[in-house]
Order: sequence, then C-alpha cells, then structure tokens
Amino acid sequence: MKAFINGSIFTGDEFLQDACILINEDQTIRIINTGQLPIDAERIDLQEGYLVPAFIDIQIYGGNGLLFSEYPSIESIKATYDYSLAGGASHILPTIATNSFDKIFEAIEAIKRYWQKKMPGVLGLHVEGPFINPVKKGAHVERYIKRPTMEDIQQLLVKGKGVIKVITLAPEVCSEEMIQYLQKNDVIVSAGHTNATYEEGISCFEKGIIAATHLYNAMSPLQHRAPGMVGAIFNSETVMSSVVADGHHVDFSAIRIAKRLMRDRLFLITDAVTENRVGIYPHHLVDDKYVVADGTLSGSALTMLKAVLNCVTHMDISLEEALRMASLYPAKVVRAGNQLGNIETGYKAELLWLYKSLAIRAVYTNGDLTVF
Repeated sequence: MKAFINGSIFTGDEFLQDACILINEDQTIRIINTGQLPIDAERIDLQEGYLVPAFIDIQIYGGNGLLFSEYPSIESIKATYDYSLAGGASHILPTIATNSFDKIFEAIEAIKRYWQKKMPGVLGLHVEGPFINPVKKGAHVERYIKRPTMEDIQQLLVKGKGVIKVITLAPEVCSEEMIQYLQKNDVIVSAGHTNATYEEGISCFEKGIIAATHLYNAMSPLQHRAPGMVGAIFNSETVMSSVVADGHHVDFSAIRIAKRLMRDRLFLITDAVTENRVGIYPHHLVDDKYVVADGTLSGSALTMLKAVLNCVTHMDISLEEALRMASLYPAKVVRAGNQLGNIETGYKAELLWLYKSLAIRAVYTNGDLTVF
C-alpha cells in the first residue's frame, strides 16, 4: 500500500488539503485525512505540490521522432506514449490521418501487437478520415479522401473491431445508416473536417453523434447568416468538442468564447505530430508548431500539460477546470469516465504529480511511479 502525502489533491471536483490518497498497486483505495494514515503504508511525499488525475489525449499522431502513420509499429506507439507521459498524459489514442485502407489496417495491427505485449496507456485507435469533406481537408492528403460505401465501413470494422475507438468523419458525406452502424459497433463518431451546414450539424447531433473534432479547425465557420458546424456545436446541449489550445490552431480569445458557451462540453487534445521527412505526411517544426512544405499548419508541438497551462495563463480558465478539460472530460468522451479522470475510491490510480510551479515531477500509472 502506498500513500501520497503532504500535497494538495485535486479529486476532479475540488482541491483537498490535509488529505492523503491510499493506493493498492493501480487502484485508489480511498482518500483520508493525514491523521488516519496507516502505519504500514509506504509514504510518498508530494513536497507541498499537487496530485491531480493524469491526462488523457485522444488525438495524437506521433512523438519523439516517430510518426505513427509512417511507422505503424510497437516502437512508434511506445515513442508516442513516452512523449505523452512526459507531458502528463498516461492514456492516449494514437491517431492516423486520412490514408489508404492498407495503412489504416497496419495501424490496427500495430495496436493489437502493442496490447498483446501488455504495454501501457493505449485506449484504442483514432481514425481521422478518410471519410471527410475535401473542402475542409486541411493538411490531409486529398487523393485518399473518399465518400464511403457501406462496404467500406464494414471492411474497416472487420479489421478494427475492438481497436478503433474514435472515427472522425464529415457527417454530410456519410449516410445515417453508416453512422448508426459505427455506433452499434461501439465506435465513437466525431464530426470533423466537415463543411456541414448548421442544419446538417444539428441533425447529426440529434441522431447520436456525441463529439466534434478540433473546434473551429477544418469545419464550416460561424457566420451571422450561416452558423455552420461551429454554430451547431455551440447551440447543442450535449455534443462535446476537442480544441487545440496552442495559440496557432485557434486564437486564445476564440477558445475563451467557446468555453463560456460550452462549459463542460469543451476538452483538450494536443493534435501533436513529430518531425517527419518522408512519406505522405512530412511535418516540419517551425518555432512551436508543425507545418507541411507549403506552410499549411499540420499539427501542434503541444503536450497536454502545456495546453492546460495555456488555458490558465491565456484564457482565464481556472486551474481546476483546465485540469478537468485534460482528464475528466476526455474520459467521458471515450466512455472511461467510471475508471479514469477522477481520483476516487475504485478508480484506477492514474496520477500526475506537479510541483508548486506546475512543472511535472512524476506520473503514477499502472502501479509505477515515473519521475521526470
């Protein structure tokens, strides 16, 4: 039994002082007052820092020099996971952008092999495309974009059932039957890279699409005579949306506006890529963002902690709420809200230890403490 003591514990709801958390391997036993600490517990001194739920990044393309879609392998997933862990995220969805079916199948098999080796932190695969609107392709390669048939959807799920967790698609290029088929097979459908009208957006949310991908980016904008997909997201009462809080993908003021409207429906992703010089997705680091050869923004250089700090520093979002945007809310989107995103009895002990300065000291995951 381990006990984290002498710090401020954020449960996902509130900060607790003069409290400690008891852990048995990878499970939270309970939160107690420091005076109730069992004598035989191994004590981990937080040095007056913070203990918060570890983050969850449901859209990340690579890390530490290995782009997952270019190198769909255990090594690439591990490199991406290590990058994420150093930024405070103990769970991720490796993501593959619009590509050939063969490459998507390779990504599926890589995750299966990763799981077979019982390696940590991967909740499944996020497939972004190829069923998107070419008008809003962004940095996606157009020759692989396609309007799907039902056979395409079925073929993807034959290979990817149980592995594909999220698919980003443009709802206006997919039939209602296709979307329902994905949902019935436990795939979370997220609207993105879409030129849907406001009416089409509202309709797709009423029919069960629960999420949208990187708010503002690669979607029909909010205009006063054509509210577009952004307007549909704002006006929904239920749909959740990710946002890339790096100051390049979206102006900080635009995120501040969205947060006031959406509240607990807005959550953070990194959308992070890594340096890559080969294949169909070359990414080049310019200052603190990635671009393709023509200068088009192609991905972020964020970590989840940096996104949290940007929310606090530039958007007047409280630390508590920014932490929820990186943990509790993405856990809800991927249906892991009963195990991840909170520090609570019965939850997995996935914990992030921060110094008072909010720099990372360590991550506790799978029963192990990784110190940075």
